[in-house]
Amino acid sequence: MTAVLVDAGLHREIASSLVASLASGVRHDQPYPNWRLSRLFPEAVARALAALAFDAPDVGAPSGKRELHSDHRHYFAGRVLDHSPIIRGVAQAFQAPQVVRAMADLIGAELDRTFLRIEYALDVEGFWLEPHTDLGVKALTLLIQLPAEGQGDLGTDLYERPGAWRDRAAFEWNAALLFVPSDNTWHGFEPRPITGVRRSVIVNYVSDDWRAREQLAFPDEPVSLR
Repeated sequence: MTAVLVDAGLHREIASSLVASLASGVRHDQPYPNWRLSRLFPEAVARALAALAFDAPDVGAPSGKRELHSDHRHYFAGRVLDHSPIIRGVAQAFQAPQVVRAMADLIGAELDRTFLRIEYALDVEGFWLEPHTDLGVKALTLLIQLPAEGQGDLGTDLYERPGAWRDRAAFEWNAALLFVPSDNTWHGFEPRPITGVRRSVIVNYVSDDWRAREQLAFPDEPVSLR
C-alpha cells in the first residue's frame, strides 16, 4: 500500500484503470440510459479511499436532500487535495483528458470546458434521498460505491418518475452508476436501514455556471478532451 501512495505516477495509474473500466461499461436502457461500471480504481486505491478519515453526518440530522447535510459534506477541493496523495491522485485522474474523453465517447456527454466536482459522501442511518434528476448545470453524474460488508442493498434507486420505482443499482465494491442528467433521470435513495457508514464518491462535471467554486477540484482549470 505504501508504495502505491508515494508513487509519483499514481494519477496516471488511476486514469488507466478508469479508462479500462469505462471500456467495459454495461449500458442499461431502463428507466433511462445508464451505465454500470466495475473495477474503477486499482484495488489499493479503492481500499485507501474507503479508509479516508472524514467525519460522518449527525445521525439526527434531517434528510431527503443532500443539501440538508451541507455542514458535513466533503469535497476533493482546495486544501483537502493535500490531505492525501490518494485524494489528489483521484482528482488529477478525473481531470486527465483521456478519462474525460473516454466518458464523453461512452455516453455522448458534452464535457469539454466543464469543471470537475468530487464529493466524498458518508451516509448513515436515517439518510434518504427523494427522487431528483440532477438536471441543470451538471453534465455528468458518476456514483462510485465503496461498500462495507453487508451493504449490498444500499445502491441508488432509479425511477420512471417520482413515485414510480423501477430499479436499484447493486451497491458493489469499486463499482459505479453513470448517466447524463436530463429531465427524466430520476434517482434517489429509498428509506431503509443503513448499518455502519455508506461510503461513496460522487463525481460530476459541471458548467461554468456552478456557483460554489470552492467545491471544484480545479476551479480555474476546465477539463479538456485533448
